Amino acid sequence: MFDAADLPDDVAALKAMLIAAQAREAAKDVAIASKDEHITRKDERIERLEKLVAAFKQAAFGRKSEKTDPDQFDLALEDLETAMAVIHAEDEADTPAGNRIAKRRAINRGSLPKHLPRVEEVIERESFICACGGCLHCIGEDVSERLDVVPAQFRVIVTRRPKYACRVCTDGVVQAPAPARLVQAGLPTEATVAHVLVSKYADHLPLYRQAQIMSRQGIDLDRSTLADWVGRAAYELRPVFDALVADLKRSTKLFMDETRAPVLDPGSRKTKTGYFWALARDDRPWGGGAPPGVAFTYAPGRGGIYAERILHGFSGILQMDGYAGYNRLIAPERIGLNIRLAYCWAHARCKLVEITRNGAAPIAEDGVKRIGELYRIEAELRGLDPKARLAGRQERSAPLVADMQSWLVHHRARVATKSPLGEALAYIAKYWDGLKLFLTDGRIEIDNNTVERTIRPIALNRKNALFAGHDAGAENWGTIASLIETCKLNSVDPLAYLTATLTAIVNGCHKQSRIDELLPWKYAAT
Repeated sequence: MFDAADLPDDVAALKAMLIAAQAREAAKDVAIASKDEHITRKDERIERLEKLVAAFKQAAFGRKSEKTDPDQFDLALEDLETAMAVIHAEDEADTPAGNRIAKRRAINRGSLPKHLPRVEEVIERESFICACGGCLHCIGEDVSERLDVVPAQFRVIVTRRPKYACRVCTDGVVQAPAPARLVQAGLPTEATVAHVLVSKYADHLPLYRQAQIMSRQGIDLDRSTLADWVGRAAYELRPVFDALVADLKRSTKLFMDETRAPVLDPGSRKTKTGYFWALARDDRPWGGGAPPGVAFTYAPGRGGIYAERILHGFSGILQMDGYAGYNRLIAPERIGLNIRLAYCWAHARCKLVEITRNGAAPIAEDGVKRIGELYRIEAELRGLDPKARLAGRQERSAPLVADMQSWLVHHRARVATKSPLGEALAYIAKYWDGLKLFLTDGRIEIDNNTVERTIRPIALNRKNALFAGHDAGAENWGTIASLIETCKLNSVDPLAYLTATLTAIVNGCHKQSRIDELLPWKYAAT
């Protein structure tokens, strides 16, 4: 706005003044429009990236067929989330400090556990004199915590054993005995070997990559040397693995699943397909007292005979997917302890979900909804004791299952047997007795997801290492991976456990009769 007293009397000057004012307003409008357009473009980019992240997460972690690799999208997800962080950083940089909104965007920034050591720093003012000339006194403080890291650093343990001789007699030289070592006359401590094991089987770093990491600190070790360390450790840990398997088989309810284990076949210069058979126990959903654990046993094939061998001596409920090889366990001619098979509702649901993804499928969608109701009930019953779970299932789930059986019979009579829907319904009907077994025992889970989660690290290691070098290498892989994954299930640090266990074994602290004391949950108790 112009003050009338400031306006010139000359018409030409007045016109020039108005033109200049209009130009300034136009420039301001352009700047605002440009800023708005920039903000709009940025918002659109963020929205587009967020939708992509959501889509990738759904594809990677949503309910799906087990044939899909849940980790194949990790790299894409990392890049997308990195791109989003760049946009948010640009937004924060473009916003003046005084105009920034205090509320942070919703994001999981992690948490800092209490056991981490704290290094405190106090940032004081340069002067404690107030502007009025008085002295300042402390009335409080702001405290913030940030995660810092000291990179892994190798060190050398120098062991000295002084020699002594007597000045009076000539009985010879004496000294303290040399401490036992995992690798006789070798370089590594037990902690170093444990670090290599955890890096390979928990963090999925092949040995040649570990050798490269060590070389950056001037440690020149050949990959074959690290392999020798791993082999010696696997040999010493094998009795602990055997004790783990024996302990699991003393349970009355277990999970089982199998996954591929490509193994190099030296004679043909190709790989052959072996399998890891995972035997798992997790009684936590119903408050059972047995600690969780998993054991991976390598076998050269997928035939049911291998499952039968692994389960020799086990009696009780075995929860698994619908793989036909397990039928051997309940064959009438089989000689052995009684085993009941409980099947997995997640696999039944997946077959219906796949049909819904290919277009409109009212029957399949209805089946998915019915199974979803069972899962909602299970979520509410999780954590209760077996009696309460059984009562809840009998009251709420049993009527739904009975109704679904009628639904199944009705639609199977009307759907083509060879169609995808017909095959999905036939699968459910084939395993119906085992699917509804969870209604008779509060300890049984509704699906086999417990053991499938334990198999995921095997798949990750397989993707990084591609294949095992031979059958013995696959057996070693299973031995060490079993102990590491059992540590995770019991909230035990695998590095600390393996260091302590290898040290105890090397020092002869545990005889074979006391090998159970070296199981991961025993370490957790101490």
